Amino acid sequence: MTSSKINVDKHRSKESPDTVPTHVAIIMDGNGRWAIERARTRVAGHRKGVDAVKEAIRYCRKNGITHLTLFAFSSENWSRPEPEVSTLMELFASALDTQAKKLRDNGIRLNLVGDLSRFSKRIQRLAASAEAMTAKCDKMFLNIAVNYGGKWDISEAARKTYMNALAEGLPFDQVTEQNLAANLALSHSPDPDLFIRTGGECRISNFMLWQLAYTELYFSDVLWPDFNSDEFDAAIDVFKSRERRFGQTGQQIKAQLKYA
Repeated sequence: MTSSKINVDKHRSKESPDTVPTHVAIIMDGNGRWAIERARTRVAGHRKGVDAVKEAIRYCRKNGITHLTLFAFSSENWSRPEPEVSTLMELFASALDTQAKKLRDNGIRLNLVGDLSRFSKRIQRLAASAEAMTAKCDKMFLNIAVNYGGKWDISEAARKTYMNALAEGLPFDQVTEQNLAANLALSHSPDPDLFIRTGGECRISNFMLWQLAYTELYFSDVLWPDFNSDEFDAAIDVFKSRERRFGQTGQQIKAQLKYA
């Protein structure tokens, strides 16, 4: 899968109290529990979760959040019960088939990040078609992480960096963080400003381990199917209340903002 570079800063401090994040990354947790609480099948929870995905995309598009990354299926999720995995695959295929044109019409570029080789040929074809259909869009960038894991991402980047260094004759002691970062699956997007996990769990679960180094973390007790615009507003309000220092002091940040 190929994707062009997007000219944005990889790290940024807050410019003002009203700054919205450029990039939001979300672990959409709680579909199964949402269904169980209502005496429904886990499949029903995943279907309801698709509606929450659509609302999150609309929210970002409306509020100037130009990059959204959603953790749809981790490399560990294959160990779930086979019927649930099959249903998730069908939902994924259906979304690729029916939503690509809508994304294109709204100026949203789709990028699938992760190891797609384990998916069926049908899903791989649909994924390639959806990415191609939206390739020229530049109003918003939607990354869907599927069969993705942060450790896999870093190890793949390390392998590619090693091979590139050999091919270019670059001494290994001159390989930098930037060399490796350029080979990460999400190198086309800035590092997330805000990470959201729904469902009440307080961990990042092997998601974007490299990219979340200076990301603001927000954990919500709300189950993903119930994560609506009001809940998104609450997360953004918390983000706006934080001072992002990136290793500097608060005084340094204030001085930078004063003279910006």
